[in-house]
Amino acid sequence: MTEIEWWEYDDADEMAEAVAGDVRFIIESALDARGGAVIALPGGKTPLPIYDKLAEAKLDWKRVTIVPTDDRLVPMGDALSNITSIGKAFIPEGARVMPITSEQAEDYKAAGRAADARLQDVHWPLDLCLLGVGADGHTASIFPGPDLDEALHGPKERRALGVKPDPMPEDAPVPRVSLSLASIVSARALLLAVTGRKKREVIEAAVQEGVASPYPIGRVLAGAELPVDIHWSE
Repeated sequence: MTEIEWWEYDDADEMAEAVAGDVRFIIESALDARGGAVIALPGGKTPLPIYDKLAEAKLDWKRVTIVPTDDRLVPMGDALSNITSIGKAFIPEGARVMPITSEQAEDYKAAGRAADARLQDVHWPLDLCLLGVGADGHTASIFPGPDLDEALHGPKERRALGVKPDPMPEDAPVPRVSLSLASIVSARALLLAVTGRKKREVIEAAVQEGVASPYPIGRVLAGAELPVDIHWSE
């Protein structure tokens, strides 16, 4: 069973400070050990305070490559684009922020293959994968639907794939590209940052259910071989 440690905070700002500190330490360790760092970061609103605090860190950002854990197939600059919000935080610091999508693609499977090919040129495994979790139990863009099995059980060398959630989320009804489970659980460090009682209940249920969980986050956590830290606040 995966070793999981919960870290609880009084509010989201306190959590952001702690997570940013952990990510900074992971990046510094990778820079010292390998001369570079490759990390994957999620989109959404929850991690934005983390990014603001992390961007203040005095790091050699030019040696840091950042990829999104997933992205929506929308044009760059769109409000739904994860890489756009990540880029706003870290490109000014000098980091290499690498998109895994490039346009609003009609063929999401082809977009996934293109993302996978692009990531094959990146040093792997990830030094860090930071995940968020949806109230429905999805993580990255590993959703219930016709592409779930491929995301969970595809070839280990496949780093990314195209996914089409079913049903489509009301707030972002578009196909996506996501890191695969194999990419996520192979990371040297795996952290979760979540807010809200509902998400905590979903994660706790998913952990108990393990590999049989109907929640994608449960399947991801069951596949992790290293300890996982879950940072949570109301």
